Parts: sequence; C-alpha cells; structure tokens
Amino acid sequence: MANLELYELEGCPYCTKVRQKLDELDLEYESHMVPSSHSERDEVEEVSGQTGVPVLVDEDNGVEGMPESDDIVEYLEETYGNEASA
Repeated sequence: MANLELYELEGCPYCTKVRQKLDELDLEYESHMVPSSHSERDEVEEVSGQTGVPVLVDEDNGVEGMPESDDIVEYLEETYGNEASA
C-alpha cells in the first residue's frame, strides 16, 4: 500500500489532473486541502519549499514534496502504473 499525500486546492485544474491519475491507478492517498491564499500555505512550504499546489509526498519512495502536476503524473505512471509492473 502506497503512503501518498496530496496537497491540493479546491477547484485547481492542476490538482484535478493529479487526482484523476491517482484514481486511474487506483491509489489511495491522503488529501490535504490548503488555503487559497499563498501566504497561508505554511504546511505546503514546509514540505516542498514553495507555496504552489499540487504537491505530492510519497514517503515509501523518498519523495518529500514534488511540485508540478505534469511531473507528478509522470512519476505516478512510472512508479505505480503499467510501466512499473512490466
């Protein structure tokens, strides 16, 4: 079982893209909704060094705060998708 956490913002299209990939791969994850104001996103900044979302944490694989939806989707596909089991 993957130990995944996703920092996201309601209505964020980039976050939706990552959630759809997580669902497609049937991965369980813990969602952390962040405040809309960047200045209030202390938790995200602690994890990733920046305040943008989405941010993925995958403790099992040493990913401590991966930003950028395209990078996250590619990582999930490579790590948990069909390519990973081939």
